[in-house]
Amino acid sequence: MIAPRRFFPSIASLRALEAVDRLGSASAAASELSLTQGAISRQLQALERQMGITMVQRGGRRLALTPAAKAYASDIRAALDRIANAALHLQVAPATGTVNLAILPTFGMRWLMPRLPEFARLHPDVTINMTTRLRPFNFTTEPFDAALHFGKPDWPGTEHLLLRAEQVIPVCAPALLERSSPGSPQDLLNLPLLHIQTRPRAWQDWFARNGVQAPSPLPGTIHDQFSTITQAALLGLGAALMPDYLVEEDLATGRLVALAPAPIEADGAYFLVWPHTRSSAPALRLFRDWLATQTQPEDSLPR
Repeated sequence: MIAPRRFFPSIASLRALEAVDRLGSASAAASELSLTQGAISRQLQALERQMGITMVQRGGRRLALTPAAKAYASDIRAALDRIANAALHLQVAPATGTVNLAILPTFGMRWLMPRLPEFARLHPDVTINMTTRLRPFNFTTEPFDAALHFGKPDWPGTEHLLLRAEQVIPVCAPALLERSSPGSPQDLLNLPLLHIQTRPRAWQDWFARNGVQAPSPLPGTIHDQFSTITQAALLGLGAALMPDYLVEEDLATGRLVALAPAPIEADGAYFLVWPHTRSSAPALRLFRDWLATQTQPEDSLPR
């Protein structure tokens, strides 16, 4: 059932409110929206009348939003973004299907990108738009049809497709071992450890699987992406627990050395995740069905 009309203010009023909240003044909002300050004030007055509450504190020549108005502006900001994105997609590709995909930067670039030319050849009328996201998010507040997600398929209200498990191995620069070389997993506790922000318990899990009782929390530095943690390891800043496909070349050239005889499977995997509400979207269904052909266990990652 559609809500009563009084709950649907004009887009112009909502844009004025959002701009004042974000920019901090009516003059800045007027400049961004190419309006006069008087027009901004009238839009806010119209919104107050429709909502039936005071939203602006007026004093002297300045106006300020009430706490309730600021909370409302925060709530409607994501909705305005979704409306703008929907209009953009309608104009850019009115006759084709579109999948708005959130990707993890490293996995997206190293695993998905090399495969996309085949998808483009098979489905030239489907457009894949990609945006980097490092952390899980709420599909209801971000304009994505699906996401590449690492971990366990625990997002509520979603479905998923397993893409690939992850094998990890501890590595470091040879210079870090000039004084002593670890003879057992326990010895790695004597090295400075590098942690990846998206896998906060990766080292804890690795030590546990190797029968080592490690302190909690483990000391070390935290890095937000594999590109930065790889560089830190190459510079000798510490030992990193890395997906094997990302360090294969560095291990082969001797820039990094392995601190364990073989990789082990990480506690988590890569998934394509999408909300139930998008399951029947034709473009997403084509993309999902094609991805299912890329997930064979024997299929190695591109190097």
